[in-house]
Amino acid sequence: MELEKLTTIVVNIAKTAGNFIRTEGENFDPAKIEYKGHNDLVSYVDKTAEKIIVDALLPLIPDAGFITEEKVIARDGEVYNWIIDPLDGTTNFIHALPTFSVSIALQKGNELVLGVVYEINRDECFYAWKDGGAYLNGKKISVSANDSFNKSLIATGFPYYDFELLEKYIDIFRELTKICHGVRRLGSAAVDLAYVACGRFDAYFEYNLNAYDIAAGMVIVREAGGLATDFRLNDDNFASREILAGNAGIAQLMSGILKTHFFKESTDC
Repeated sequence: MELEKLTTIVVNIAKTAGNFIRTEGENFDPAKIEYKGHNDLVSYVDKTAEKIIVDALLPLIPDAGFITEEKVIARDGEVYNWIIDPLDGTTNFIHALPTFSVSIALQKGNELVLGVVYEINRDECFYAWKDGGAYLNGKKISVSANDSFNKSLIATGFPYYDFELLEKYIDIFRELTKICHGVRRLGSAAVDLAYVACGRFDAYFEYNLNAYDIAAGMVIVREAGGLATDFRLNDDNFASREILAGNAGIAQLMSGILKTHFFKESTDC
């Protein structure tokens, strides 16, 4: 199926799941949460939303595999794999805080070719397909044109269970706070990437992420003219579990800072 047409279908699937999440959120009982690990929360909402998405995707590419957060289905595709986070920002959802989203990506071989991120509370759907550009609710978007770190707004996500690099993270936060407009932590990696794609954030970085957290957002950032790489600017499609995204200029400057703190390298990019 043509990627543009397939993207339109996936957008509608993401919105269907998002509408379910929005409705359930109106009367959600926090007593129904489960713990997959330290600060790693899940509820029936995540699981049901994932089933809605998987059931709708299954007939589109019958031999496709699925990489999903809640493991409603687990199978590998020889060529195609759907990468799904049914509710990115579960902790926000459970506490009745925006922001949270639905994230769906399609991978062909080792290449990400389609991405959809639906930010539920603002009813904003970001989407892109390979060589087709990136869009927000039907309007084409692009990354920020800002080339000044002093005028930039940066997003990140702090560690919530692996604290080995926490002190280095705090050092980076301290440095960034002094040289840019600010650092934001929204609680949804998919939304952070979508906001980079439309220019709201100039860059975003985080580590210890899974493919389903960032795959869709990476497609959207790249099609919006930005970089989505690891901290060293390697294009490894989340193999390192790191993400650095932004317009080319700010991403390179950000990479220099990250390398200095995490890898003890010079700031030369």
